[in-house]
Amino acid sequence: MRKLFLFLLLVLISSELVSALEVPRKERKALVDLYYATKGELWTRTWDLSEPTTDWHGVKVVNGHVVEINLFRNNLTGQIPPSIEKLEHLTYLNLAFNRIEGSLPETLFNLDQLQILKLEMNRISGALSGKIRKLKNLVELSMFNNFISGSIPIGVSECTNLKILNLSGNNLSGQIPNAIGNLDKLENLGLFQNRLSGTIPSGLGNLHNLKELALAHNHLKGDVPEELTRLANLRILLIQSNELNPLENLEQLNQDKLTILEYDKNED
Repeated sequence: MRKLFLFLLLVLISSELVSALEVPRKERKALVDLYYATKGELWTRTWDLSEPTTDWHGVKVVNGHVVEINLFRNNLTGQIPPSIEKLEHLTYLNLAFNRIEGSLPETLFNLDQLQILKLEMNRISGALSGKIRKLKNLVELSMFNNFISGSIPIGVSECTNLKILNLSGNNLSGQIPNAIGNLDKLENLGLFQNRLSGTIPSGLGNLHNLKELALAHNHLKGDVPEELTRLANLRILLIQSNELNPLENLEQLNQDKLTILEYDKNED
């Protein structure tokens, strides 16, 4: 009888430990949806859906909730499913260097705990939704080398915790919003190789923490604004392959502090 009691006690403890490690059903279902929507059976490191969620590659669980998904370079093919919003405790999402396609689901922008969103080197298309403004905790947004079109939504200027904003290598058009100058924590702004037009907004001169500014290979015109000379922390400035008149105000930059300065030199 004593041995039976101990055995039943161990079974009970084991089952409680397993359930403590498992995540809520809606979060598990959201992960399973992601698996099937991106052909999980073909991933480089796949998931065994019969195993606890905590054993799945790239999934981090804290206090019974999924807080991190890191499936970098893992051969994901397909689209991000709308049910991604069920992972409401998610702070880190890295699906970079895969073959994700189509538009981002609007529900992605309901993940208001997100701090890191890395989707670079995929095949994502469509416009970047103005609902990006809902991601108030976002520190890094990296979506370079996709097929994103349309204009840069002004809503991105409300993500005031951003330190890295990299939308280079897309099909973005229109003007750079002056309101991006509100992102006073920004250290890296990458808009390299798009179809952006108009002038460089003077508001960028408010980005006092900016270390890297990449605006090369666009259709920008006019003068380089004098306000950029205020950027005392700037180390990399790439503005070549535009239609700018850079010389006068570039001379006011502290070029001794610049590690890289690339611009079109006037041929007189």
